[in-house]
Amino acid sequence: MTKKEKVQFVIDKLEELYPETPIPLQHQDPYTLLVAVLLSAQCTDARVNQITPLLFERADTPEAMIRLDVDEIKDIIRPCGLSPRKSKAIYELSEIILDKHKGRVPQTFEDLEALPGVGHKTASVVMSQAFGVPAFPVDTHIHRLMDRWTLSNGKNVVQTETDAKRLFPKESWNKLHLQIIFFGREYCPARGHNPYECPICSVIGRKSLFEKTKK
Repeated sequence: MTKKEKVQFVIDKLEELYPETPIPLQHQDPYTLLVAVLLSAQCTDARVNQITPLLFERADTPEAMIRLDVDEIKDIIRPCGLSPRKSKAIYELSEIILDKHKGRVPQTFEDLEALPGVGHKTASVVMSQAFGVPAFPVDTHIHRLMDRWTLSNGKNVVQTETDAKRLFPKESWNKLHLQIIFFGREYCPARGHNPYECPICSVIGRKSLFEKTKK
C-alpha cells in the first residue's frame, strides 16, 4: 500500500468510526476553551471537565478572573496538577487579553503564543476549535499513532505536525486531529495495544508492533 493509499485508508476508517467529533473539553466561548486547554496540560480531559465548572462559576471572563487572586485560582484548579504555574498563567493571560486585546481572545497564532502558558499546541487547539482556522494540534495520541501508521518517523511532535499537514488535506485537519485522538483512546492506547485487533494498525501498522506482540 502506498503512503497516499494509507492516508486515504486512515481518513475513510476514521470517518466511518467517528462521523461526529464533539470537542472533548467543555467550554462556552474562546476564553473558556483557552483556559480549559491550558489546564489540560499533563491532565486528562475528564479531570479538566470536573474542575472547569467550579472555576467558571467564579470566573468565566478575563474581567472576572483578575478579580480573583492567583491563590484562589490555584486552590480551585489544584486537582489538574501544576497548579502554581497554571494559576499564574491564567491570571496573567487574562490581564493581557484585557490590556492588549480589548477583552477578546486573540485570533492569530503569534498573539496566542505570546500569552503566558500558551504554547503552539494550545494555540492550535484554540485556532482550530474556537475560530475554525485550519490547524493540526499534535498531542501524545497523534504523535504515537502517526508513528505506528508509518506516516511519520516519530522523532518529535514538530516533525509529526509537519508530516500530518503535508499528508492530509487542509480542509480535514480540524476534524481529523480529533478523530485520531478519539481513535487513540479507544483502539490504539500506549499500553495494552493489540495491533492484530486494531482497525488501522492491523492494516498499515509498523512491523515492529507485531514483533513485540509475538514476544
